[in-house]
Amino acid sequence: MVGGVKMNYVVEVCNLGMKYHSLNGEIDALKNINFSVSEGEFISIVGPSGCGKSTLLSLIAGLIVPTSGEVFVEGKPVTETSEKVGYMLQKDHLFEWRTIYQNVILGPEIRRTLTADTKEYALKLLDTYGLLEFKDKYPSQLSGGMRQRAALIRTLVARPEILLLDEAFSALDYQTRLAVTEDIYSIIKKENKTAILVTHDISEGISMADRVIVLTKRPATIKKIHEISLSCEKRTPMCSREAAEFREYFNKIWKELDVYV
Repeated sequence: MVGGVKMNYVVEVCNLGMKYHSLNGEIDALKNINFSVSEGEFISIVGPSGCGKSTLLSLIAGLIVPTSGEVFVEGKPVTETSEKVGYMLQKDHLFEWRTIYQNVILGPEIRRTLTADTKEYALKLLDTYGLLEFKDKYPSQLSGGMRQRAALIRTLVARPEILLLDEAFSALDYQTRLAVTEDIYSIIKKENKTAILVTHDISEGISMADRVIVLTKRPATIKKIHEISLSCEKRTPMCSREAAEFREYFNKIWKELDVYV
């Protein structure tokens, strides 16, 4: 409830906890994680290396089962993977022996849900985002940025409501990374998708997000949630980095992460 009005959240993470068993005993990865995500919102999650950021995404995706607590997607508890949730990883995982078009339609092909409508939608996405002329090319013939765009289109073909981005840009060099974040952000906003990004890059997290969730070291809990409000005429990752408030957010989050070099 907010101001007496019931909020409809796309994702709700409630008292989430995760423990692993190892040869050295039980390991607490996540502890008492609580947050909600509204439709069309872009959330970034940052935290120390190894604190459980990717584990949290895996729980939201239904790839693993939590030790305690629950995740809800569109009001229903997550018990397995769902087509409503798309997952984009650090590597594009495009098959080198398949053309870009063949890679893009791979998911529906595997699930045996490939229809004429899905093929048409795949071609439309390739056209809209500048890859139609490369549909018969192979991944090795594309730049790193174009490969990431193809990977996102492959995810979008399944028509997910939520996109989970796990260090999706970290394999790229710095210049390409800046261009690709701009590219991917515009696609996500144009398609009106809800997105959750895990990143170790504070600047990247701030530049793309409506809110930034800061996790502590393991066992990870939520240390702070920052509402990002920047004085940009048009909100894009590049414009965000140039906003007067950007450095202030960066310094706050840097201190909260206890980063020392």
